[in-house]
Amino acid sequence: MQRGFQLGLLLLAVQLFQEGLGNIPAITLAVLGFNVYLYMFPAAQLMKACMSLQYVYRHKEWRRLLLSPLHHVDDWHLYFNMVSFLWKGIRLEHRLGAAWFLYLLSVFSLLTGLVYLLLQALMTKLIEDSDSLAELIDMSSLSNECVVGFSGVLFALKVVSNYYNPGGVTYVLNLRVSNRFASWVELVLIYLIAPGTSLVGHLAGILVGLLYTVGPLKTIMETCAEFVSSEVNTPQPRPYYSYSGYSRTRRENREDPRHAEDYTTDYTSEYTDSDIAGLTEEEQIELAIRKSLNDRGQTRPRRASSPPHGYQPTDEDVSPEEILRRRRLRRFDQGFPSQRRRL
Repeated sequence: MQRGFQLGLLLLAVQLFQEGLGNIPAITLAVLGFNVYLYMFPAAQLMKACMSLQYVYRHKEWRRLLLSPLHHVDDWHLYFNMVSFLWKGIRLEHRLGAAWFLYLLSVFSLLTGLVYLLLQALMTKLIEDSDSLAELIDMSSLSNECVVGFSGVLFALKVVSNYYNPGGVTYVLNLRVSNRFASWVELVLIYLIAPGTSLVGHLAGILVGLLYTVGPLKTIMETCAEFVSSEVNTPQPRPYYSYSGYSRTRRENREDPRHAEDYTTDYTSEYTDSDIAGLTEEEQIELAIRKSLNDRGQTRPRRASSPPHGYQPTDEDVSPEEILRRRRLRRFDQGFPSQRRRL
């Protein structure tokens, strides 16, 4: 059933443009627009969307838990709820972030309905067991109460908003009230001014807000969010850390050529274990340095013509670099005689 354009919708549109669409966070604007859409094009009739203990628990119509917060009785009901949500949503979404605010709304919408059903069942049982309460409260009206609207979620959001601003004050029907007690004062005043509203539904919203601010609900939500995020994340290749501190994957490390020279591997590959078994650490270092000096001489380019057989080259036949290398090697041998010692 489609609805015509009504005054409450017009005032809501004016409020949105006064606030500025660019100043409204994405989740707040999307949820507000979704409520307006379901008012214009309802997903179900009000009697099939409202929530009560009889319909949900006894008749097992659990979908009402999802439909009830998103449907409204008339345009004024929608207007007051959405204007209140606009103010609370802007403040909380900026503080909590878009993802967590959407998560919070989803949990509050479902949990408010469950707490409402629990309260309705407890009150019904309490009134049935007490004759004095049965005379004051009409049992038939309480058991047949069927609620619809976003008000319960708004009371939960109000508790959270006041929790983050503990020292502030708010005005409830021109009454200056501390934020700590604003939700309770508003609960009583709304019930007195508009008797058709659900006292139990609003009370359920306050209790859900208290479960989040001073109860375990926030910790449970954080634990569930961490578990879901850890399951969603795909594992990445583990980094390989070389001694120089450069981080790369194991595949990249296999493809890259070695940039550092391992002197231990170089000299032990040429000399056998029996050659170095009895050497001290200093003698092993000496052996490595000597091999390095010899390697430099061996890697020099050969002469174009080989000398005749039996010819011994003199200092005049070699280059100055080779003479200098031989002198260093001689001086090194004289300063560090290679003597093996057994331990």
